[in-house]
Amino acid sequence: MSPDRHLPIYLDRHATTPVDPRVLATMLPYFTEHFGNPTSTTHQYGWAAEAAITGARETIAAAIGASTEEIVFTSGATEANNLALKGVAEAYFSKGQHIITLQTEHNAVLDPCQYLESLGFIVTYLPVESDGLVNLDLFKKAIRPDTILVSIMAANNEIGVLQPIAEIGKICRENGILFHTDAAQAIGQIPLDVERLNIDLMSLTAHKVYGPKGIGALYVRRRDPRVKLSPQLHGGGHERGMRSGTLYPPQIVGFAKAVEIALVEMEMEKARLTELRDRLWSQLSQVEGIYLNGHPTQRLPGNLNISVAGVDGNALLLGLRPTVALSSGAACSSAKIEPSHVLKALGRSESLAYAALRFGIGHNNTVEQIDRVAMATIETIQSLRKLALRS
Repeated sequence: MSPDRHLPIYLDRHATTPVDPRVLATMLPYFTEHFGNPTSTTHQYGWAAEAAITGARETIAAAIGASTEEIVFTSGATEANNLALKGVAEAYFSKGQHIITLQTEHNAVLDPCQYLESLGFIVTYLPVESDGLVNLDLFKKAIRPDTILVSIMAANNEIGVLQPIAEIGKICRENGILFHTDAAQAIGQIPLDVERLNIDLMSLTAHKVYGPKGIGALYVRRRDPRVKLSPQLHGGGHERGMRSGTLYPPQIVGFAKAVEIALVEMEMEKARLTELRDRLWSQLSQVEGIYLNGHPTQRLPGNLNISVAGVDGNALLLGLRPTVALSSGAACSSAKIEPSHVLKALGRSESLAYAALRFGIGHNNTVEQIDRVAMATIETIQSLRKLALRS
């Protein structure tokens, strides 16, 4: 379906993505024809739903190098993060109460960490370098005898920075510490292999990868080591007791189809998105006072995050609204007045953190659209700066 010319160009893929038509076609029969409850295993309606979920579980597990028994379906990455952090904290309380994370994590990790602190757990919030990457030497020094869990996201939702997950996982494994990563933005964008990366828990979601909203998963390692989790939802004992609640076949098969498509198209799409991102940056970088946020190359292919000096952040977004749909930061917190905690952690001033734009380039974006967005962004910045000089 071609985009409506009257709508702004969509460049907010880190917030969400449209459902791929191929994904929707896979989902539709499970709303009507195959509507059974997958736990109703005494008749063919339940069998059909159960078989669909088993197949979807196999697809998602294979995508990350896991086994089917290690995939726990959730309502999304936020629930998966909560289950990982709170579930490990409760299950390993007798072993230790120390957790390590980054200042730049998504609020779906930071908020559970703050909750755990209120219960007596100790959380170390590591700073990052000016490019958004963790300092591995600082990370090693933060490890304590009572450290039970490290939670560091694979790809940042605002600045797109890719953390050195393999190195972090290796350090955690050598120290007998469980390693959780929020891979909501990474799945389908970069290769993920839980064995190679020494990941013990990994949060996933469908709607960042052209799947439906409301469905995600938590990978939970079953051997070497076997991860214990205290469930956060009780009632029914679904998902091997780790997450109760009736499974939703349409969403689950849609999730699996989205992941399947993403893996097939990943390398081709990576090259295309990188080219579009670099094209946008090459035009914007010609303007004085525009700063790139995050590592220039170690980032998601479709991510570009900039700060603009000498303009009001709200006025910048308002001026661009007719041309492009984008945000200044995380969609979950974009309604808040305060500047991005991620950009402040990078050392950006409050004014630069406030006047930021997050471009998330995706499947349907074209060279022509990127050029239009670049022109509109430059014109808006110049117009706002002129107004500031007059006032």
